[in-house]
Amino acid sequence: MIPAAFDYIAPHSLDEAVRALAAHGENAKLLAGGHSLLPLLKLRLANPTLLIDLGRISGLGEINEQDGKIAIGALATHYQIESSELLKKRCPLLPETAREIGDVQVRNRGTIGGSLTHADPAADWPAAILALSGELELRGPKGKRTIGAEQFFLGPMTTAIEPNEILTEIRVPITSRRTGSAYQKMAQQASGYAIVGVAASVRLDSKGRCDEIGIGVTGLRDKAFRARAAEERLRGKKVTAKLIEDSAARVADGIEPLEDLHANGEFRAHLARVYAARAIQDAVKRATSRR
Repeated sequence: MIPAAFDYIAPHSLDEAVRALAAHGENAKLLAGGHSLLPLLKLRLANPTLLIDLGRISGLGEINEQDGKIAIGALATHYQIESSELLKKRCPLLPETAREIGDVQVRNRGTIGGSLTHADPAADWPAAILALSGELELRGPKGKRTIGAEQFFLGPMTTAIEPNEILTEIRVPITSRRTGSAYQKMAQQASGYAIVGVAASVRLDSKGRCDEIGIGVTGLRDKAFRARAAEERLRGKKVTAKLIEDSAARVADGIEPLEDLHANGEFRAHLARVYAARAIQDAVKRATSRR
């Protein structure tokens, strides 16, 4: 199909983009990489009167170390993150997750900000950002505000971002000593989206006990989420193979799994337990090697 008619602007500053978005509200859409938006336009599931192209705004695609954290501009592409030497050294979960997204064409064009704001229940980035306790910086007419990843994802294709706000930056902690991470998923073969995906970030203390852990899950329910029950089973305890198995067994506790033509709910819950065990095991192994 052909999209409905719309006006198009390409502002050169964030302030200009914010003003245009505030003036048009829900009648405007932001264009980043376009992988989420363009199919919606073609199917006329989205019919904006104005398209605001963010591609000419400088600084929104940078990846930097700031105040003890890694700051990633919302327009950073999946490939930028996959190939970033800074991230490979300081936050390796993100390049690992980026490698699992789509194909080469998708990774060269799609952006982390576009994926997060689209909030597809099967997208890869939400699981990783949740596992890392990431923060998202939003910019609107009233200035900046920061929101935690757990508060950002509200439901399928629904986030806490207001119609007049723009996601500008994602911040995650720098990986410290005795910290390891991993992302494991079963991909839907045609699209590359996760039938189930699990990201784990584990920090061990000097005695091999789990000092801190984050487990982000995607594909299992109508939004990505932190598997708190599984995390609590591990936190503060000496990590063993049996404990990892017990923790992973709780990853679907209290969750009503999605069902579709790719997997029924029971199978999805089983996959979540399997891939959670694999992700935690890999994360612990890597944390042990970073002493």
